Amino acid sequence: MKTIVLDRDGVINEDSDSYIKSPDEWLPIKGSLEALSLLHKNDFRIAIATNQSGLARGLFDGSALAAIHHKMCSMVEDVGGYIDGIFFCPHGPDEGCRCRKPATGLLEQIELEFQCELPGAYLIGDSLKDLQAAINYRMQPILVRTGKGRITESELASNGLSGIPVCDDLLTAVKHIVLIDHV
Repeated sequence: MKTIVLDRDGVINEDSDSYIKSPDEWLPIKGSLEALSLLHKNDFRIAIATNQSGLARGLFDGSALAAIHHKMCSMVEDVGGYIDGIFFCPHGPDEGCRCRKPATGLLEQIELEFQCELPGAYLIGDSLKDLQAAINYRMQPILVRTGKGRITESELASNGLSGIPVCDDLLTAVKHIVLIDHV
């Protein structure tokens, strides 16, 4: 089974500078639920790798995060998809942990949990941190223009990342991946 790693905020759901703190604030980006269903139907194992510093900042607690993830998984399942695992970093940006992207701790956790190898697999994100984590782990990064993606796109060249594929949204990226996978 092929594994794909996705960022959450700005890729699957609408992002917010004030953080997604409750299930009511979690709103899927148009086409993202269908994208997850398409991945599942094409035998991809779907892992979410997300920085959630709102926990460290005290903006929400573990119960709220679990409720947000329950809503996301339920909505994906309602359209025929399935999320195999959600891996999150609860630390703040200055804590120096190994799991906060662009560090690769979340990717290591995914490999251990699923007994898979991620180098060469796709990682789809909307931020430089997502792309850098993918590169640091020898994965294939794809940038989406949703969330912070348009800003990130304007920073690719200045960060030495000008060759990274860019797609309008998750559904476009997934259709591209599925097409390549079937060639």
